[in-house]
Amino acid sequence: MTTTDGPLSTRHLVDPEVAAVLDIFAPLHLSAESLSEIRGAQPPPRRDTPAPQTPYPRVTTTEKWIPGTEGDPDVRVLHYQPKARTTPTAALVWMHGGGYVLGKADIDESLCHRIAAETGASVVSVDYRLAPETQEPSPVHDCYAALRWVHDNADDLGVNRDRIAVGGASAGGGLAAALAILARDRGEVPVTFQLLIYPMLDDRTASTVQAHPYAGEFVWTPADNRFGWTSLLGREPGGDDVCPYAAAARVERMAGLPPAFISVGALDLFAEEDIAYATRLIRAGIPTELHVYPGAYHRYDMVPDARVTQAHFRDCIEALGRHFTG
Repeated sequence: MTTTDGPLSTRHLVDPEVAAVLDIFAPLHLSAESLSEIRGAQPPPRRDTPAPQTPYPRVTTTEKWIPGTEGDPDVRVLHYQPKARTTPTAALVWMHGGGYVLGKADIDESLCHRIAAETGASVVSVDYRLAPETQEPSPVHDCYAALRWVHDNADDLGVNRDRIAVGGASAGGGLAAALAILARDRGEVPVTFQLLIYPMLDDRTASTVQAHPYAGEFVWTPADNRFGWTSLLGREPGGDDVCPYAAAARVERMAGLPPAFISVGALDLFAEEDIAYATRLIRAGIPTELHVYPGAYHRYDMVPDARVTQAHFRDCIEALGRHFTG
């Protein structure tokens, strides 16, 4: 990252407890040439193999294939469910991150176990199709298929139809926000809450809108962001005709969207777009909880013992719990 005065490093602003991992976290340098290799280094889906050991043995994990929407192919989901249930539970439809071009539902196995165990909710993690092989609106359609499946099968799943939330991290947070907009506009499935963890909301960031000089040096860079958005949109980001079902920040009307929890690190490339989105929700009268963690870059929560990570999980789990219990 540069300014008019030359290169600028933000390393001195990083929380010391999450700084050391930056020495071993290789930059992605996403490109059409590197994408296949980066994907190949990721672990494959578990495909009915036994779930890994977790601190949450009272949560079951089931792989399911559900019908797609509007003629799309079936969608793979992972369903996490607390074993001890006496009444219908709340549900969270969850989307993984990866800049719209990387990742599988399996990468959030531990997090989904934790959410189910600590809130008592069922969690359905969506293995949506990735770009550039599949471009918008297909990923959000896959997520909508999962949302509709949870709603339509609520009785069989033991889910309370009046307590279905959407959530995700990074690109998954962007999909969750877009899914909330799509659900509002279609009026078929009520979404009662959106949990947006450092969400990727605005294709204009680092394309037609320059990020502030203290953001985006680590993990997810402006160049990666342009590649991710170009892959999803199938064209250069930042144009005038981008749909809010692809980039939620493009939505014109905020009224009718569900209450929101938004969290982001102050050094994250998405900091300003996330704060702006929260501000628009607040100005529209939408109950919104916003957390900006100082010294935190994108995906800072991969350092589990750091106090900023512990604060993040405490904040988002408590927000979900408050919503789920009414």
